[in-house]
Amino acid sequence: YVYSKNMQMAGRHGTNSPAAVEQNAPPHKEGQTPPPPSPPATGEGGVPGEGSGPDPNALSLEMILDLKSFRKPWEKTFTQRCRLFVGNLPTDLSEEDFKKLFSKYGEANEVFINRDRGFGFIRLESRTLAEIAKAELDGIVLKNRPIRIRFATHGAALTVRNLSPAVTNELLEEAFSEFGPVERAVVVVDPRGRPTGKGFVEFANKPAARKALDRCADGALLLTTTPRPAIVEPTEQLDDEDGLAEKLLQKTPLYHKEREQPPRFAQPGTFEFEYSSRWKALDEMERQQREQVERNIGEAREKLETEMEAAKHEHQLMMMRQDLMRRQEELRRLEDLRNQELQKRKQIEMRHEEERRRREDEMMRHREQPDGFKPNFMEGREQEMRMGELGPRGAINMGGTGVVSPDITKTR
Repeated sequence: YVYSKNMQMAGRHGTNSPAAVEQNAPPHKEGQTPPPPSPPATGEGGVPGEGSGPDPNALSLEMILDLKSFRKPWEKTFTQRCRLFVGNLPTDLSEEDFKKLFSKYGEANEVFINRDRGFGFIRLESRTLAEIAKAELDGIVLKNRPIRIRFATHGAALTVRNLSPAVTNELLEEAFSEFGPVERAVVVVDPRGRPTGKGFVEFANKPAARKALDRCADGALLLTTTPRPAIVEPTEQLDDEDGLAEKLLQKTPLYHKEREQPPRFAQPGTFEFEYSSRWKALDEMERQQREQVERNIGEAREKLETEMEAAKHEHQLMMMRQDLMRRQEELRRLEDLRNQELQKRKQIEMRHEEERRRREDEMMRHREQPDGFKPNFMEGREQEMRMGELGPRGAINMGGTGVVSPDITKTR
C-alpha cells in the first residue's frame, strides 16, 4: 500500500492550512498559471479548521492507494511496456531526484539518467501506473525546463502473421517461450472478437527476439495441426497515442510557408483544385491496385487451403493404409508364431504318448510272464560250485543220470 505524499503532508499540517496547500500543490505545466490558494475553511465563529472542515484522518484514509488494483490479474510486472522515456531534463538533476519524481507511482525497477544529454529512462510496475505517471508529469516545468515523457520503444517486439483461428494468446506465448522469456503475447481480434490472423509477441530481451526471428525465417514454425507456418517479422514502432503536438514541431521556414493559409476546401477551376484532383486520382488508383492484389492473394490463399485439405485427406488415407498393412503383417507374424507353438506342443505330446505306450507295453510283458519260468539264480550257482569240487567222476555219479563223459569212454 502507498500513501499519496500530498495527503500525508496534509494530514500533518491540516488539510486546509496554507502551508499544506503551498507545499502540496502539483507542479504546473508549461503555459499554465498556478491556481490561487483556496481560503481556509471556517467553522462556527469564524475559527479556521473547525466545524464544517473535513476530518484530516478520514481524508488521508480515502487516499490510500492499492497498487495491485492498477495491475491486471494476468499482467506481468516491470515489462518494457512499463518503460518511460523522459526528455529535456535539467543537466544538474541527480538520479535520486529523478527517482523521487516518480516515487508516488510505486517502485521503479530500472532508473537510468544521462545528465549530459538531458534524458533518462524509468520502468514502473504496471502499464497503468506508467500511463498515470505520463499523464500527470508530461510537460511539467522542472527547474525552468518542461520535461517530455513518452513510452520507450520496444526493441524486442515481433509481429506474427498467418495465424490459424484456433491460436489464442496462451498458445502463442507457449510456442514462442522456447526462444526466451515472453513478456506479452496477444492475438489481434476485430471489434466482434474474431481473430484476424495476426498477433504480437514481446520478449524480455533482444537476443530472444533475434533468435525467434532467425529460427522462424530458416524453418517453418507450426502452431496447430494444420501445416500453416507462422510468418514472423519485426514490429514497426509507431506512436499512435501522443502523435505530433504543435509545441514539439520545429518552426522552420518551410513550416511558416506551409502554415500561411488555414485549412480550406479547394475551389473548382483553380490551380489547387486541379492538382488536388490529380492527387485523389493517384490515391484511387493505388486503392484499386491494392484491392486487386488483395483479391489475388485471397484467391491464391483459398486455392492453397483447398489443395492443402485435399492433400491432408490423401495423406491421412495413405497413413491409414500403411497402418493397416503394418497391422496385417503383425497379425501374420503372430499367427506364424502361434502355429509354431502349436506344432511344438503337438510334438511334445506325441513324445509323451510314445513314452506312455512303451511303459504300458513293458508293464504288460511283465504281467504276462509265468512264475515257474523265472530263473533261480541261486540254485544254478550252487550246482556249478559242486561240480567244480567233485571233478569229472563226481559229475558222472551225480544225480545217477547215467551220462558218460567222452573223456572217460576214451580212457576205458
